[in-house]
Amino acid sequence: MEFSIETLQEFRDNQKTQFLASQFDALMAERETAESMLADDPAMAELVQEEVIELNRQIDSLYIEMERIIAASVEEEILPYGVMLELRAGAGGDEAALFAEELSHMYRLYAERQGWTVMVEHESMSTGGGYKEVAFEILKPEAYVALRYETGVHRVQRIPVTEKSGRIHTSTASVAVLPLRKKSTIEINPTDLHMEFSRSGGAGGQNVNKVETAVRLVHMPTGIEVRSQSERSQLKNREKALSILTAKLETLHEEEEAKKHASERRDQIGTGDRSEKIRTYNFPQNRITDHRIKESWHNIDAVVREGKIDDILLALQQAAHSGDTTVPAAAD
Repeated sequence: MEFSIETLQEFRDNQKTQFLASQFDALMAERETAESMLADDPAMAELVQEEVIELNRQIDSLYIEMERIIAASVEEEILPYGVMLELRAGAGGDEAALFAEELSHMYRLYAERQGWTVMVEHESMSTGGGYKEVAFEILKPEAYVALRYETGVHRVQRIPVTEKSGRIHTSTASVAVLPLRKKSTIEINPTDLHMEFSRSGGAGGQNVNKVETAVRLVHMPTGIEVRSQSERSQLKNREKALSILTAKLETLHEEEEAKKHASERRDQIGTGDRSEKIRTYNFPQNRITDHRIKESWHNIDAVVREGKIDDILLALQQAAHSGDTTVPAAAD
């Protein structure tokens, strides 16, 4: 096996492979000594040759293992380590805000059943109850795998509690699942950012309401705005806000790319676009329908009010990875 000098130096410099690299270098030196003995003492040739073969086997094995460790580290940096889940009330006024809150509760209950910690990053309440918008963080790689296909517009059909004539109303809420990664492919120019600081609201101790720790970031070229107030220090909130902004810009780029290649993609449910209508929750008929895979479930209370969305998430993952049919975009 041939070894790259540049790669070997990378192994020596990387903390995860330094020890193995030192063993590799020791074996290389041992092999060099054994090979010199072959030239100096022909009588020992057979015995030394066996030793060289064994040294070569160990050297190759170490090199392959170091390559595997480096490759795994690169993959770890690229793969999401968690998600930021954002929900916003859409069409439907107060009923939309109540629906956004119910969806938020559904996802949180599901996450808690998985043993995942959920941290609210930002929330804005509607005057009539429910959420105008809410964002919460789940720092588990499994969360992205499970929830990645939830991005889009969710629609509810039911009789609101305020409805006097018993008419069924249709309201919407949008969901965005933003993958958080250690290493981003997006570079943000600091001059493109506008930053503001304010006092955080809600629980969090005496410091929270007295010091301007909350951060609002605006990416001026796109108009994307993010807020962070869950941390106790301004610096940590700045770092978190920047990571959320990076995730949003990456997601925006992925959405644009998905739209370009939508006709060629056979492993993706729809385009992943947050404006795409993906699911309807029909309470009078006790039915949830995912329009992308044309499949329905009839346990709406267990799903929405108890967070038991496992069957829906599994069906979406199976459809996405089946590879034999293009899953259609959402229907009206």
